[in-house]
Amino acid sequence: MAQPTIYQPIPPELAPRLLDEYAAFHNKHLAHTVPVHELPWDPAIRNTPAVLGSSEPLKVGAVKDYPLSKCSVRVFTPEGKPPEDGWPVFIFFHGGGWTLGTINTENAFSTNMCTRARSVVVSVDYRLGPEEPYPAAVEDAVEALRWVYTRGKTELGIDPSRIAVGGSSSGGNLAAIITHKAALSESPIPIVFQLLVVPVIDNTASTTDGRYRSWQENADTVSLLPKKMLWFRNNYSPNPEDWSKWDSSPIFAPEETFRKAPPAWIGVAELDILRDEGIAYGEKLRKAGVPVEIKVYKGAPHPIMAMDGELRLRHIRIFQLVSDAGTALAKAFGNA
Repeated sequence: MAQPTIYQPIPPELAPRLLDEYAAFHNKHLAHTVPVHELPWDPAIRNTPAVLGSSEPLKVGAVKDYPLSKCSVRVFTPEGKPPEDGWPVFIFFHGGGWTLGTINTENAFSTNMCTRARSVVVSVDYRLGPEEPYPAAVEDAVEALRWVYTRGKTELGIDPSRIAVGGSSSGGNLAAIITHKAALSESPIPIVFQLLVVPVIDNTASTTDGRYRSWQENADTVSLLPKKMLWFRNNYSPNPEDWSKWDSSPIFAPEETFRKAPPAWIGVAELDILRDEGIAYGEKLRKAGVPVEIKVYKGAPHPIMAMDGELRLRHIRIFQLVSDAGTALAKAFGNA
């Protein structure tokens, strides 16, 4: 009997460094599937989860969708009575390389933050490439922030003086960008915290430059290979001249906005090509005087945040990331 073709092998040199539980999951569910970046593009690809292995969403007080001008948001409200001044609010941007994902992506993480931080969570269903390339996603992120700030008190029962932002991967990119956008606004919008999980920080990064060692060190990693990252980048931003703009690569944002940035929690994966971008961003924030906590999750590849359900890691590193993020957000809101 013929053996199924292995399209996504785990390189022998990577295997000893990779979490055993992730390796078992990968070999069972992913190794025999063709990587998305090697398939002909079809928007229907978005109908399947961008990352397998998510837990089920937690029960919250209410879930409601709201339309914005060119996208929509999903709002998760905690159970129970709100604080006298309103709920704190966390604006969240899902991952998927600005190409994959839907309004349902990473609902489990949103409900975890809602429950753990006792916060309203606004998950943004921003526009995606290649149909809606850069800067569409940035425009939607800015609109979502302004909508929450100006209408959140009446529409959502939130306290507009306690806004945090965050996201995973490409969503972490958008979250970082809007902290700088908020600082430069004619009427600056106060953001109290940013929570960035495996964020894309520099869209000029590659395996051929020496700024981020993780791009070379993890060139043969699993999940987010350099060629897959470049596929995402080109879908989102087909003009290379745009990659160095700071609202594509927030590492290049103005120094003045780094000094005005909110405190940050940054979680990165040891075996992710993006690891050192996230660390470099945190270090640049620190140099600007911003309080930053950086956590490196050992033995973990890029998609760990969204894999807290299927893998048997609830008591260790993958579920720990979700727990750590929830604790950091709760602390930022004074709810720890």
